[in-house]
Amino acid sequence: MSPLIRLSACFVALMMAMGIGRFALTPQMPHLLSEGRIDLTAAGLIAAANYLGYLLGAVDAMFARRPQQVQRRLHGGLWLCVLLTLASFWADGFWSHLVLRFGTGVASAWVLVMITSLSQPLAAAAGRPRWGALVFAGPGLGIFLTGLLALISHLLNQTSATLWLIYAVAALLMMLGVWRFLPQSAAASSVVATQVSPSNRGIGRLAVIYALYGIGYIIPATFLSQMANAQFHGQWQADLFWPCFGLGAAIGVLLVSLRRHDPQTTRHWLMATLWLQAAGVFACLLGSGWGLALGVLLCGTPFLACMQLVMQRSRELAPHATQRNAGMLTACFALGQLSGPLLAALSSHFSGGLQPALVIAGCGLLIAGGLTLQSTNAGRVLCASADAPTVQR
Repeated sequence: MSPLIRLSACFVALMMAMGIGRFALTPQMPHLLSEGRIDLTAAGLIAAANYLGYLLGAVDAMFARRPQQVQRRLHGGLWLCVLLTLASFWADGFWSHLVLRFGTGVASAWVLVMITSLSQPLAAAAGRPRWGALVFAGPGLGIFLTGLLALISHLLNQTSATLWLIYAVAALLMMLGVWRFLPQSAAASSVVATQVSPSNRGIGRLAVIYALYGIGYIIPATFLSQMANAQFHGQWQADLFWPCFGLGAAIGVLLVSLRRHDPQTTRHWLMATLWLQAAGVFACLLGSGWGLALGVLLCGTPFLACMQLVMQRSRELAPHATQRNAGMLTACFALGQLSGPLLAALSSHFSGGLQPALVIAGCGLLIAGGLTLQSTNAGRVLCASADAPTVQR
């Protein structure tokens, strides 16, 4: 079967698992709050449960060695995303939503790690690395779809329960459409101990950067719809922000995929995406529609591109440990994400708003970009040392 067909199936799988299974809570949050099912503090805790599930799913995915284990997690994650989204139709209140979001967090992490570990080597083997990069645009179009469906549901005066049902049907159709075309896992190669080099040690720094990125982006990504809803007093215009966020994310992946592929370029682009998102988070503090629009542009466009660049950097540092590092990095990312909603819940509880949490999120992204810059400068020093002529005594 053509690699393009299999990579397209990966694209749609991420579109469903991340766009619907993972991020459907964001456009639903204004509806759940307005219907009195939860309050803002509870919303932060439900989001945290989703990210805790994402963390545990990513950690579990690191230990899937055999092809059967990989396939079980991939297929199980896809089915869980559909079934748990459908079960949300009957959910009512804090605890039921918390349990269901925890489950979709586990499922979406399984799908992300397995699709990453299957699609990227497939694209490399086909000599089409840009095709592999474009797989990461799937979640962006998934977010666009969930936002568009939420907008239509709002215009038709539908409830949050009806929207969950619509999401479940869309997820089922996407999964059935690509089920037969997903890549199969090859036999896992034995892990060979390699000499630790400066490049390999860079995985630890990359993990810290990815964790800070998780803290930084997650608060606007989780609460953007609610902030827009508060700004526009529940009018339909508020529902435009989330699909625009997703569309911008997909375009960002496309733009980054056109770059020159080399380690130095990867680091520079990663630093730029982190600092752009920091500017977007601070723009959300302006407290106006224009500030939120700027936040959507600056946070949304680099969102998935940053994820793609981190995974690309991981493959540059350790090309023979794709799945292990994808799982480890996703776990660090999820740990950062888990901290974000908890900060939001504390911020809402003690200050009555999200402003303190947004300040912390923006600062985290600035620090992450600085660590990337420091890594770049260190790499230059190492290269200069290696290239310097030896003085003969």
